[in-house]
Amino acid sequence: MGLSEYKYFIFFLTLLFMVPVGVFLASTSKFFEKVALFLMIFFTCRMAESIHFVSREFYHGTSRGFEVGLVDLVTIVLFLVIIMRQGKDFKIKLIPPGSFIYFIYFAFSLASITNAYEPLYSYFEILKMVRMYFYFWVLYNYFNSYERIALAIHFIPIIIIYIFAVALYQKYRLGIYQISGPLPHQNSLCMYMTILSTMMFSQLMNEKKASILKSAFIFLMFGMGSLLVFFTLSRAGMVCYIGGCLIVLLLSYASGFEMKKFIITAVIGFGAIIAVAAMINTVLQRFETAPVQSKITRYNLAASALNMANDKFLGIGLNNFGVKVNVPWPYSKHLDKEKDKKYKEGLVETVYLMVAAETGWINLGVFAIFLLYYFIMNLINIFRFVNTEYQYFAIGLAGGLASIYLQSSLEWVLKQSSNFYQLMFCFAIIAAMKDIFKREFAKERRKEKKEHDLQKRRENELDEEEIRRVKTAAANAEANSQLN
Repeated sequence: MGLSEYKYFIFFLTLLFMVPVGVFLASTSKFFEKVALFLMIFFTCRMAESIHFVSREFYHGTSRGFEVGLVDLVTIVLFLVIIMRQGKDFKIKLIPPGSFIYFIYFAFSLASITNAYEPLYSYFEILKMVRMYFYFWVLYNYFNSYERIALAIHFIPIIIIYIFAVALYQKYRLGIYQISGPLPHQNSLCMYMTILSTMMFSQLMNEKKASILKSAFIFLMFGMGSLLVFFTLSRAGMVCYIGGCLIVLLLSYASGFEMKKFIITAVIGFGAIIAVAAMINTVLQRFETAPVQSKITRYNLAASALNMANDKFLGIGLNNFGVKVNVPWPYSKHLDKEKDKKYKEGLVETVYLMVAAETGWINLGVFAIFLLYYFIMNLINIFRFVNTEYQYFAIGLAGGLASIYLQSSLEWVLKQSSNFYQLMFCFAIIAAMKDIFKREFAKERRKEKKEHDLQKRRENELDEEEIRRVKTAAANAEANSQLN
């Protein structure tokens, strides 16, 4: 049995045996329920075991087959647990916040297939979009309490330690110059680590009840995550990551000044100076020796993407950029050299132009609204949770999302499964925080109203008692006057 056949065997064994067992264990044990949640998050960085049905491995596109991974199987487990415990531990909401925007984005993407040369490639990406929404839906419905969201955040250090171990092996054992860890590319790892590291930074700065030992551990996790970002030597990623950390720093101070924050900032600043001194030559070499051809290629691909977006109202077809950027299609005629028919151009290095080229300018607008919707909702969450122990969730996500939104203008890796899953993980937390706050706020308002009504009733009872007393006194006085 070859490696490929072995993977299919493991996959179907897991589907037919482990999923039912997982549902039974997770539905009857809180421990295994937590294990399922952890695996749902962990497997987003470990997609090597994914199966690609009808695989097109040599196609240079954002999807190369009908992909199904272990993360999807674990998501099914938690989905069935939620269904089984509906009404007891979960109150299912069919349409989470932001869903209709995603549905519109999905509809335009689906409609673009009418212009696709290879519709099969488009359906690869359609399945991915369905999987991503399903993942988001399950997490959103699972995160119905602050404690469940906090549990997910507490799994982040385990993932950082795992990725760090893989990266050290790649860098110092295999001698890889730009490490990618368990993810498919160094840019993917850089974007993936940005969210994890900014969340750790926010927790370090803003968690109010953390002990010195816990703060030291979170500091270590933040340091490891930052090293992983710089190990990738992704030029755009490193700059965007620094920007994300600065946003977390500013929002942390804006939420309230504490001596603890000042000390942490000073320690991080001192550590950063040491790290920069140790890595400055490597980082500068990466920026200074970047090939000129890379810049030219980026420009040419961007020009091709603009030609595609301007040519078709619905774009040239979802996941068909890798086809139509080549001859005989006319979108790359701006190239100076005559292209060999066997030569294959790459993908445009910005997710935004990729969306516009494949699905049209209007759908790019919908996609931008989708991203901004959750970003603005998260900013509102920062104000909602002022002076609470949960505010650091929103502050960390603000820095991380700002960083990856900016990085996505220079790289297309947000469309890769690992990074797409992580984005939907962030959106599930943001939407859940909004709903939990509204529910808790409504509960508090009901409690206040109940107390107010009770107080009013007591005052009315006292008033009635006072009236009775006055009337009784008046009646007694009148009776006494008649006797006299």
